[in-house]
Formats: sequence, C-alpha cells, structure tokens
Amino acid sequence: FDPLSAPVYKNCELNGVFLEGTLLKPNMTVPGANGEAKTSPEQIAQFTVRILERTVPPAVPGIMFLSGGMSEEEATTNLNAMNLVPRKGPWSLSFSFGRALQQSCLKSWLGLEENVKAAQDAMLARARANSKATFGKYIVGSEPTLDKLGSFEAQYKY
Repeated sequence: FDPLSAPVYKNCELNGVFLEGTLLKPNMTVPGANGEAKTSPEQIAQFTVRILERTVPPAVPGIMFLSGGMSEEEATTNLNAMNLVPRKGPWSLSFSFGRALQQSCLKSWLGLEENVKAAQDAMLARARANSKATFGKYIVGSEPTLDKLGSFEAQYKY
C-alpha cells in the first residue's frame, strides 16, 4: 500500500480536481540503491502495476514514469514488461523522458554543432524504443544506447 497516494487523491476529490486532466509521475517499484537483491523486469512490472491498481483511480489517464537513475535500456525494458502485465487500470503507462532516457543523446552531442545529427539519431532511437515499450512490443537490445550504467548518483541533490 502506498500511504501517500490515498490522501493525495482524497484531497484532489475534495478540491474538485478533474482527474481525467491529470497525469501521475512516479518512480517504478524497484529495490533500493543499497539493496543486493537482483530483480527481473517482470518482477518490477508486477510490483509496480500492483501498487498502481491499489492506489491510482481509473479516471487518471496516464502514468508517466521517472527513470529513477536506471540505464536507458533497463528503464525501457521495465516499461515494456509493465505493458505486458494484464491490469485492471485503464491508464497509459509511458515515460516522462528524464535523464536516463536522454543520456545517449547528450553523450552523442557533447555541445558540439558537428554532433547534432548523431544526437538526433540517438534521441530518435530511444523514442522508437520507448514507443514500442508503451505497447509491450520492445525487443531488448533492438535500439542502440550509449548509456550502459544509468544516471544514478548517491546523495544527488537538485
């Protein structure tokens, strides 16, 4: 159970928020940064969808995940697995294109004019990968990535 979602959605109701006009922007349900247990995309998908079914009203049209410091491939693979899980909620499950989904583009570009085409190609590859993942049709490794490690930084502050 997510102890934060229930009061948030209750207050949305009390204040007349039109839930059909909102999007939720959570993280996926993954082990903590210091956790030693390895989990599969299928396990992450099952846990994430289960918590969403228990806490998110069906009127919310979309859930746009943060990448949570995962690598591009890991985040895309997890999203793909979530979209393969049969679920009660009618929401669209997609991304909010955070740091992990832009790493190949940024690493290709490096702020140099001569790298713009390579950066555009890298962004297009990640857009294709994640578009497929929103339908549960992504094949792991089918799109290039320069982001093998992810963007997680312990104690990162915005």
